[in-house]
Parts: sequence; C-alpha cells; structure tokens
Amino acid sequence: TVAHGGTILFVGTKKQAQESIASEATRVGMPYVNQRWLGGMLTNFTTVHKRLLRLKELEAMEQTGGFEGRTKKEILMLTREMTKLDRTLGGIRDMAKVPSAVWVVDTNKEHLAVAEARKLNIPVIAILDTNCDPDLVDYPIPGNDDAIRSAALLTRVVASAVAEGVQARAGLSADKDAKPEAGAGEPLAEWEQELLSQSATADGITEGGPENTREAVAEADSKLAEAPAEVAEAEKQA
Repeated sequence: TVAHGGTILFVGTKKQAQESIASEATRVGMPYVNQRWLGGMLTNFTTVHKRLLRLKELEAMEQTGGFEGRTKKEILMLTREMTKLDRTLGGIRDMAKVPSAVWVVDTNKEHLAVAEARKLNIPVIAILDTNCDPDLVDYPIPGNDDAIRSAALLTRVVASAVAEGVQARAGLSADKDAKPEAGAGEPLAEWEQELLSQSATADGITEGGPENTREAVAEADSKLAEAPAEVAEAEKQA
C-alpha cells in the first residue's frame, strides 16, 4: 500500500499507546491521532481539512508577526484556537486525503475510528485482544492492547513495515525510466522453470518460421507411417 503511494493512519488515544503512536508515526512520516478522535475525521474529511488549513494559517500568522497590532484578548483567543487545533489535529496536519489503511490500538476504545474506516471500506489493521470483535478488523494481530510494551512493540513493527514501503516507493520512483526484467535476481520456482522450459521448446520448434514447422510436422507424419510396417515385420519374425 505505502509502496504505491498510500498512507497509513496510526490511531491510539489510550495513555498506554499515545507516546508510541506519535513517535513511530512521526519516524516514518505518517499521520496519527493520539488524543481525542473527532467524529467525522474520516467520513467528513472535507470539513476536517478546512480546520487543518485554519491551523496552518494561524501558525503562519504567529511566525510572520501576524498577531502584531491586535489586542491582548484577540491574541489570547487566536493562541487558544491554535493550541486546541494543534492538540486534536496536529498529527494529521499533512494528511491531504483519507488514508489507505488504519492501524488501531484497542478497537473498543477507538470504535468511532473503526466504524468510520469500515464505512469508507478502509482496511483496518489492529491488535486483537480477548475482548475485541474480530469481525471488525480486516487484518488482526493477536496481542495485549493494554500493556505499554506490547502496544509499543507492535506499533514499531507496523511502522518498520511502512518504512520498507516508503523505501520501495523511493526505489520505484528512481527506477521509473529504467524497467528491469521482471523477477531479475530472484530464484525461480519449479513451476516457473517448467513454464520457461516449455516455452523454450516451443520456440525451438517454431524457430525459422513456418517452413521449419512444416518440416517438423512432415517428419513426424513419416515416422507414424513407418510404424505399422515395423510392427508387421516384427510379427513375421515372431
């Protein structure tokens, strides 16, 4: 998914997962939600995207001195708005569209995120604890979603897989013009070797065009015609 330009949204708002969700998603450059899940974050992404633009606008105003000339009350209100938006949407500030898949820690706590993802047919990858419904998860990973180390370990594994996808995407982009032979450098399976040998045999028969093909067929026919005579001769000798 990631290798073909997709994104993975990391979701974990429980205290045991907040730190690992933020650190691992940031490490691989993926969006994340580790605070409160806002209803409609996926199903109503158009509105959420407008709030993201507002957050970036406020940050730009603060950095370029846009707060200058305003009253203390106005500056305080704008600062509070920016802080609130950053706390709830800061992890998805660079998400331009709905993700290709969602990684969830504790599907019971993140039931809103799971429901929205399923409504949009977005694959859900999640830790499947004993109290979770497996029917809600497309790719379950059995584990304990209440333990800090367990959640951190599985999140790191998913993030590492995402990192490999990002590297593969970079490799595909670099080699876009040069198209290497499919399967180069990889050992062939037995069925692949058999197909190649059959193909080579067929090429040998048809090599040289229709004339060689006719000669091969004529030779086979002559051998078939000689077969009854050989059988009769063998019977006389017997």
